[in-house]
Amino acid sequence: MASPLQLKLQALSDEYQNLNKELQETVLARQRLEAQKQENIGVQNEFEKLKDDEQIYKLVGPVLLKQDKMDAENTVKGRLEFISKEITRLEEVIKETQGKIEKKRTEIIQVQTSAQAGGAPQAVKA
Repeated sequence: MASPLQLKLQALSDEYQNLNKELQETVLARQRLEAQKQENIGVQNEFEKLKDDEQIYKLVGPVLLKQDKMDAENTVKGRLEFISKEITRLEEVIKETQGKIEKKRTEIIQVQTSAQAGGAPQAVKA
């Protein structure tokens, strides 16, 4: 049967793995947002090249709908603001998660050190 120290170490290891998984998911979400941001910046740059009398169409399902240039620009601007705020939020989450991972790593090392220190005399007694 596993000792309490081994059980604690296993629990800490599981928490550490879960935190790493959470970090990976958050980083992927941030990367997706960054790609969306670049795409929207590209659209915004294309809008700047358009003349005032040119038409803008929006793809809605299988249909292209005419859209007012001002509305389209405002929509893209709003998306960019939202995406930027979301990226900032995710960066904070990433920093927090990295801090939790570091604390958990330290905790695991402390448990391993105490297990080795406590385990050495037991090995001699046996």
